[in-house]
Amino acid sequence: MTTLPPAHLELTTVDTEDGLRIEIDGDLDHDTSDQLLDTVTAQLAERPGLGHLHLYCAGLGVTDSMGLSVLLMIRRRTTAADVQLHLDARPAVLDRLLEITGTFEHLTGDAPTGAPRRF
Repeated sequence: MTTLPPAHLELTTVDTEDGLRIEIDGDLDHDTSDQLLDTVTAQLAERPGLGHLHLYCAGLGVTDSMGLSVLLMIRRRTTAADVQLHLDARPAVLDRLLEITGTFEHLTGDAPTGAPRRF
């Protein structure tokens, strides 16, 4: 029998000039994604005048369907709170997941590489 290593996700919250940055280090999967959602939800509640939320994804590992679902939920919550969501320093594997699932433009505001932007 093979034992999988425990899920790992570390979140660091940093105030920025234009809002808030949450640095993601680890996997965003079935076991960890609620941690990110809870952190974002708490920050939105505590900061009603927040203008921008930056999710800094350079340290992001695996993102599964639950992780994608949480990113979409975060998008809905930031939109409802009139907060601009940014997915910064995205690894190529995240961009590919967003492209395959048709959520790239919705989550980033940009057209996928090589694709014409729709207006």
